Amino acid sequence: MERLDSGSGVPAAYRGGIVALGNFDGFHLGHQAVVGRAVAHAHAGGRPAIVATFDPHPRRFFQPDAEPFRLTTLDQRQRLFAEAGADAMFVFRFDTALAGLGAGAFAEAQLVRLLGAAGVVTGNDFTFGKGREGDVATLAALGAQLGFSAEVVPPVTLEGGTVSSTRIRAHLREGRPREAAALLTRPFAIEAVVEGGDRRGRELGYPTANMALANYLRPAYGIYAVRGRLADGRVLGGVANLGVRPMFDPPRELLESHFFDFSGDLYGQTVEVSLVEYLRPEAKFDSLEALKAQIGTDAARARELLAR
Repeated sequence: MERLDSGSGVPAAYRGGIVALGNFDGFHLGHQAVVGRAVAHAHAGGRPAIVATFDPHPRRFFQPDAEPFRLTTLDQRQRLFAEAGADAMFVFRFDTALAGLGAGAFAEAQLVRLLGAAGVVTGNDFTFGKGREGDVATLAALGAQLGFSAEVVPPVTLEGGTVSSTRIRAHLREGRPREAAALLTRPFAIEAVVEGGDRRGRELGYPTANMALANYLRPAYGIYAVRGRLADGRVLGGVANLGVRPMFDPPRELLESHFFDFSGDLYGQTVEVSLVEYLRPEAKFDSLEALKAQIGTDAARARELLAR
């Protein structure tokens, strides 16, 4: 699957396509419905299916000091879009110039001239243009004027509520990864390069792969049953601490994953860790021996949960 952006333009092979347009952070059930409709429409007409997203997220652009909230990186979204059947991902670089375009200018310059879109598919809450002046009705009117179709996919509901990134973030912040996974259709996962650490885990008999959280949403701090996807494709069960390690100074926010039955070196490799189940909050113990015993209990429980 090819990744395109506003700096490199769109090759002829991808012009005239059907574009799924939105942020798609998390790529949950609702996003999947939008992209699925665009893919079906495109392939039925022999056209390319393109998923267009924004980076940075407009919220980050307008609120640079906002707490971290991302659910997926661009790399993760690219894999997910490919699995959904899209032919290419297009990244709108959200900057001052793009933020300043009115709805009509965005449709003409970006959707028509840049992408050459034959059709655009969005969710019902999609807004665009300076000051969010455009909505789905605006998009439909502009499409009729500029020569592209505009289709709106209704919200997806699950367990009595609309599926949304807001609901997913709330579940994760409150230590409910399984509920978040139901809306995402997969566990929330953090992907990062494994860093060198102070080897505290190794000293305790539980070596860990340490990863910074970067711009990801901060789920509830605590101990999780996890699955790690290694760079070579292997998937391993494990137990992880996500938080600031209250037993050690100085406090440092990390995701520290111990993978079961693994003894290799992961330093410098990119690993994706999925949070499967929340076991308990972080805690400070009276001694390292007490901590070691608790890690053993946590690991045994994680093994049991992951085996179900």
